[in-house]
Order: sequence, then structure tokens, then C-alpha cells
Amino acid sequence: MSEMKDLTSLDLSALVSSRICHDIISPVGAIINGLEVLDEDGSGDMREFAMELIRKSARQASAKLQFARLAFGAAGSAGAEIDLGDAQSVAGALMENEKSNLNWQIDRQLMPKNLVKLLLNLLLIANQCVPRGGEITVSMTGQPASPSFELTAKGVNPRIPLGMQATLSGEEPERVDAHSVQPIYTVLLARECGMKIDIVKDDEGVRLTATQI
Repeated sequence: MSEMKDLTSLDLSALVSSRICHDIISPVGAIINGLEVLDEDGSGDMREFAMELIRKSARQASAKLQFARLAFGAAGSAGAEIDLGDAQSVAGALMENEKSNLNWQIDRQLMPKNLVKLLLNLLLIANQCVPRGGEITVSMTGQPASPSFELTAKGVNPRIPLGMQATLSGEEPERVDAHSVQPIYTVLLARECGMKIDIVKDDEGVRLTATQI
């Protein structure tokens, strides 16, 4: 693999938008399916099933959108700070629909927005490391303006996704698309924040760190 090249702003925005749309399509499609059942079936059992499907999918879509707003969106003006309590809330809502539990160990405080975005994107990567479920612990040391992040993912057969280690070290993936753009975006965020990312697997699970350069 070669060293990662900077994507143009247009390419990056297009790929990130595709990634968000991919995440939202499933729950929105389930809502549509539920509405179709309501239109076509008048039985009480099917109506209750459809309403439960709609409720669950609407909550899931809302959680994904609120998370994406902080993790990928502007979330305020340049130089803005974000409350880590808000980051914890959107992370918790997202993880309610995932197989792993979230153990958030960072106190509520204000932090520069790009650092918060980096932390949330690291959480997405950690979640990929335990596809069969487990627990993800999120912790921080240092001050809000110059922190170090550590995320540990423990569970059944934890693993580092294929190519993830190389991408996070700054190497360009074989294919740059909506699937691979999220770790690329995470690397670009880390560079903007003056940080480097490391990911290692040991007997305990997968440990993901972001530290100041």
C-alpha cells in the first residue's frame, strides 16, 4: 500500500454522505415496510407488529442521524466546543441498537469539536472490532484541549478488520469507497488534531488509542 493521499473536499463529502445514507437506508426502509403492512392488513396482531417495527426503526434512524450530526457534521462554527455529555448521549443511543455494550468513562466537559468528532469516529472503529458483541470502554487522559483517548473492545473473537491497521497508520486502502471512507476520515481528523492513532490486538481484546504527536 502507498501513503494515503488527501482526498479533495468534494470527494470526501460525497463518500461520507454515501456512508451516512447507507447507515440510514435500513431503518427507513423498515419504517416504509411497516406502513405498507398497516395499509394492507387490518388484523390487530399485524397492526401491532407493524407499529412496533415502525417505533423501533424510527428510534434507530433518529439515533444514527443524531450520531452522524456530531461525528461527521459541522456541529457549530469553526473553533466551537461540544459538551462531552452530548457526545455520550448520542453514542449511547447508537449503541443501544448494536451488539456491544458501551462503558463510557469520560466526565462531562467541553471539548473542541474536532476532538469530539475524532472520539466518536474511534468508537465506530472499535465497534467493528467486536462484530459478535461484547463491551467497548471509552476513556480519556489529559486536558480537554490536548487529550489522549483509549478505547478497548472486548468480546467474542475480537479482531482488527482487514486493512484497518494499515489505514489508521496512514496507508491508502486498496479501494477508497463509502465503506472505507470512515477510517480514512478518522485519520484526517487525527491529523487535524495533531494526533496519531494506534490499534493493537492482545489477549484482552482490541485496544485503540489516539495520542498527541
